[in-house]
Amino acid sequence: MRTRDFSQAPRLAQANAMFTGATRYNGLRAWITLWFTWRKLVKRMRTMPGYCWHKVYWERPFTLGTIAYFETKEDMLTIARSPEHRKLMQWITEGTKNATGGYIRLFIAEPDGYSNGVWRAEENIMQHIENYTAMSSDTGPRRVDDPASEIA
Repeated sequence: MRTRDFSQAPRLAQANAMFTGATRYNGLRAWITLWFTWRKLVKRMRTMPGYCWHKVYWERPFTLGTIAYFETKEDMLTIARSPEHRKLMQWITEGTKNATGGYIRLFIAEPDGYSNGVWRAEENIMQHIENYTAMSSDTGPRRVDDPASEIA
Protein backbone atom coordinates (compact mmCIF):
# COMPACT_ATOMS: atom_id res chain seq x y z
CA MET A 1 0.00 0.00 0.00
CA ARG A 2 1.14 3.57 -0.61
CA THR A 3 2.64 5.19 2.44
CA ARG A 4 4.90 7.90 3.80
CA ASP A 5 5.44 6.07 7.10
CA PHE A 6 8.22 3.49 6.96
CA SER A 7 8.70 3.26 10.74
CA GLN A 8 7.85 -0.47 10.78
CA ALA A 9 9.95 -1.32 7.72
CA PRO A 10 13.58 -2.52 7.88
CA ARG A 11 16.23 0.14 8.51
CA LEU A 12 17.18 0.23 4.83
CA ALA A 13 13.61 1.18 3.86
CA GLN A 14 13.77 4.12 6.26
CA ALA A 15 16.62 5.71 4.31
CA ASN A 16 15.92 8.90 2.38
CA ALA A 17 19.35 9.36 0.78
CA MET A 18 21.48 7.00 -1.29
CA PHE A 19 25.09 7.24 -2.41
CA THR A 20 26.42 5.18 -5.28
CA GLY A 21 29.94 5.40 -6.60
CA ALA A 22 32.74 3.36 -8.07
CA THR A 23 36.46 3.62 -8.71
CA ARG A 24 38.55 1.79 -11.30
CA TYR A 25 41.80 0.97 -9.53
CA ASN A 26 45.11 0.14 -11.19
CA GLY A 27 45.44 -3.37 -9.82
CA LEU A 28 45.87 -5.60 -6.83
CA ARG A 29 48.57 -3.41 -5.24
CA ALA A 30 46.13 -0.46 -5.21
CA TRP A 31 43.43 -2.65 -3.64
CA ILE A 32 45.79 -3.74 -0.86
CA THR A 33 46.76 -0.13 -0.10
CA LEU A 34 43.09 0.90 -0.28
CA TRP A 35 42.08 -1.70 2.32
CA PHE A 36 43.84 0.06 5.22
CA THR A 37 42.01 3.38 4.78
CA TRP A 38 38.73 1.86 3.55
CA ARG A 39 38.21 -0.25 6.67
CA LYS A 40 38.68 2.83 8.90
CA LEU A 41 36.19 4.77 6.77
CA VAL A 42 33.61 1.97 7.01
CA LYS A 43 34.10 1.68 10.76
CA ARG A 44 33.36 5.40 11.16
CA MET A 45 30.42 5.30 8.73
CA ARG A 46 28.72 2.41 10.56
CA THR A 47 28.80 4.30 13.86
CA MET A 48 27.50 7.58 12.44
CA PRO A 49 23.97 8.74 13.22
CA GLY A 50 21.80 8.29 10.15
CA TYR A 51 23.75 5.40 8.63
CA CYS A 52 21.37 2.67 7.42
CA TRP A 53 23.28 0.18 5.24
CA HIS A 54 25.97 -0.22 2.60
CA LYS A 55 27.23 -2.78 0.14
CA VAL A 56 30.43 -3.03 -1.90
CA TYR A 57 30.36 -4.47 -5.40
CA TRP A 58 33.08 -5.52 -7.86
CA GLU A 59 33.36 -5.26 -11.63
CA ARG A 60 36.23 -6.68 -13.67
CA PRO A 61 39.03 -6.14 -13.69
CA PHE A 62 39.66 -3.78 -10.75
CA THR A 63 36.57 -1.62 -10.17
CA LEU A 64 35.07 -1.44 -6.69
CA GLY A 65 31.82 0.35 -6.04
CA THR A 66 29.76 1.26 -3.02
CA ILE A 67 26.05 1.71 -2.50
CA ALA A 68 25.18 3.30 0.84
CA TYR A 69 21.92 4.46 2.42
CA PHE A 70 21.41 7.18 5.03
CA GLU A 71 18.41 8.63 6.86
CA THR A 72 18.96 12.10 5.39
CA LYS A 73 21.02 13.88 2.76
CA GLU A 74 22.83 15.69 5.58
CA ASP A 75 23.79 12.35 7.16
CA MET A 76 25.10 11.18 3.79
CA LEU A 77 27.16 14.32 3.19
CA THR A 78 28.68 14.19 6.69
CA ILE A 79 30.83 11.13 5.92
CA ALA A 80 32.51 13.06 3.08
CA ARG A 81 33.96 15.46 5.65
CA SER A 82 35.62 12.76 7.72
CA PRO A 83 39.42 12.57 7.78
CA GLU A 84 39.21 8.98 6.50
CA HIS A 85 37.23 10.00 3.42
CA ARG A 86 39.47 12.99 2.70
CA LYS A 87 42.58 10.82 2.94
CA LEU A 88 41.03 8.17 0.70
CA MET A 89 39.93 10.66 -1.98
CA GLN A 90 43.32 12.38 -2.02
CA TRP A 91 45.01 9.01 -2.52
CA ILE A 92 42.57 7.95 -5.27
CA THR A 93 42.92 11.21 -7.21
CA GLU A 94 46.72 11.33 -7.08
CA GLY A 95 46.95 11.53 -10.87
CA THR A 96 46.49 8.06 -12.38
CA LYS A 97 48.96 6.43 -10.01
CA ASN A 98 46.28 4.54 -8.02
CA ALA A 99 43.11 4.76 -10.13
CA THR A 100 42.05 5.72 -13.64
CA GLY A 101 38.39 6.62 -13.15
CA GLY A 102 35.60 7.13 -10.69
CA TYR A 103 32.16 8.56 -10.16
CA ILE A 104 29.75 9.46 -7.38
CA ARG A 105 25.97 9.92 -7.66
CA LEU A 106 23.64 11.05 -4.87
CA PHE A 107 19.93 10.18 -4.82
CA ILE A 108 17.11 11.47 -2.62
CA ALA A 109 14.02 9.31 -2.02
CA GLU A 110 10.53 10.38 -2.94
CA PRO A 111 8.42 10.85 0.21
CA ASP A 112 5.88 8.25 -0.94
CA GLY A 113 6.57 4.57 -1.32
CA TYR A 114 4.97 1.21 -0.71
CA SER A 115 4.87 -1.22 2.22
CA ASN A 116 2.90 -4.33 3.07
CA GLY A 117 2.14 -6.68 5.93
CA VAL A 118 4.34 -6.52 9.02
CA TRP A 119 6.37 -3.71 7.42
CA ARG A 120 3.32 -1.50 7.07
CA ALA A 121 2.98 1.13 9.82
CA GLU A 122 -0.70 1.90 9.25
CA GLU A 123 -2.08 -1.65 9.44
CA ASN A 124 -0.67 -5.15 9.17
CA ILE A 125 -2.26 -6.25 5.89
CA MET A 126 -0.97 -7.68 2.64
CA GLN A 127 -2.78 -6.33 -0.40
CA HIS A 128 -2.04 -4.64 -3.69
CA ILE A 129 -2.78 -1.03 -4.47
CA GLU A 130 -5.93 -0.18 -6.45
CA ASN A 131 -4.25 2.16 -8.97
CA TYR A 132 -0.75 2.27 -10.42
CA THR A 133 1.34 5.31 -9.57
CA ALA A 134 0.65 7.85 -12.28
CA MET A 135 3.10 8.25 -15.16
CA SER A 136 3.41 11.42 -17.25
CA SER A 137 1.56 9.76 -20.14
CA ASP A 138 -1.47 8.74 -18.03
CA THR A 139 -4.74 10.58 -18.62
CA GLY A 140 -6.39 9.28 -15.46
CA PRO A 141 -6.15 6.51 -12.85
CA ARG A 142 -4.83 3.16 -14.11
CA ARG A 143 -6.29 0.26 -12.12
CA VAL A 144 -3.91 -2.60 -11.34
CA ASP A 145 -6.68 -5.15 -11.93
CA ASP A 146 -7.44 -3.81 -15.44
CA PRO A 147 -5.41 -5.46 -18.24
CA ALA A 148 -5.90 -2.27 -20.27
CA SER A 149 -3.58 -0.53 -17.77
CA GLU A 150 -0.66 -2.81 -18.65
CA ILE A 151 2.13 -1.64 -20.89
CA ALA A 152 2.03 -2.87 -24.46
